Amino acid sequence: MSGGEGVAGEGDGDRKDVIRSLIKSIHVIQAINLHGALSLTDIARGVGVPFPTAYRIVNTLLREGLIEREEGRKRYRPTALIQTLACGFQNHDHLVNVARPAAIAFTDRYHWPLTVVTRVGDKMVVRYSTNDRTTLTFNNYYPGWQVPLLASASGQVYLSYASETVQQSLLDQSQAQGGEDNYLLRQFRDGSAGQRIRTAGHAAVAKTLYSANPGRTSSIAVPLFNGEELVGSLAMVFFASAMSLDKAVADYLAPLKEVAEHIDAGLRGDAVHP
Repeated sequence: MSGGEGVAGEGDGDRKDVIRSLIKSIHVIQAINLHGALSLTDIARGVGVPFPTAYRIVNTLLREGLIEREEGRKRYRPTALIQTLACGFQNHDHLVNVARPAAIAFTDRYHWPLTVVTRVGDKMVVRYSTNDRTTLTFNNYYPGWQVPLLASASGQVYLSYASETVQQSLLDQSQAQGGEDNYLLRQFRDGSAGQRIRTAGHAAVAKTLYSANPGRTSSIAVPLFNGEELVGSLAMVFFASAMSLDKAVADYLAPLKEVAEHIDAGLRGDAVHP
C-alpha cells in the first residue's frame, strides 16, 4: 500500500497527518458495504486505487473476517463482523426505528419508496430506505449512501431549515470542495433558495444526475424534526418518466408531510399510528 503514513493529529485535518492507506481501506469497506458485493476490478475502479493496492486491502479484510468471497464467484461481500465497526454508533438509531413503520405504510400504500436522510459532518447520508419493499425503484440505496448537499432535494430542504451557523458552514465546505452547482450555491448564499423552499414546505429536484441511474429519477423532500430540532430529511424518489414534479407535489406532498409529522410525534414520545 502507499507510503506517506503518519499519525493523525487531534482535530487536525492537515494532509501530512493522515494515514493514506487507512483512508483507502475505509473507502474499500464503504464500497463493498454499499453495493453488497464487488469484484476486485470493481473495487479498484470504484475507489480509484491501483489493482495491486485493492488486492492487498481485500486480502487484509478477508484475513480479519470483515468480508468474504462469494462461492463460485470472484466477488467479495461483507460479513456480520462488519457490524462491529458500528456497534458504538447510536446517533439517530431512534430516528430510524420511529420512521420505519410510517415509511413502510406509505410505500405499501403508494408504492413509491421513501428515504430517511441525515447530516453526518458535511455530508447527507441515507439512514433508511423502503426501496426493498417496492418494484418502483431502480436501485436499493443502502444505509450509508451519500447524497449531495445542493444537487438533492434531501440536501436542499435540510439546508433550508438548518440554523444560519450550520447553513454557512455547510455552504463553505461545499464551495471549498467544489463540484456542487454554483448557481444553487449563490442562491443559498443570498437566501433566495432557502426562502423559496421554506415557503413551499418542500424541495424538489427533477431528473437527478447523482443517482445510480442519472436522469431517470426525480424526488421531493420535506424536513424531519424532533420538536424544534432539525434531524434530517424525508424524500420520495420516483421515476422521472412517470410524472412531473408538479404532479408529484400535488399527489404526494400531503401524505409525505403526514409521515414526517408521525416521525416527529414518535420522536417526542407521542403515541401515533401510521
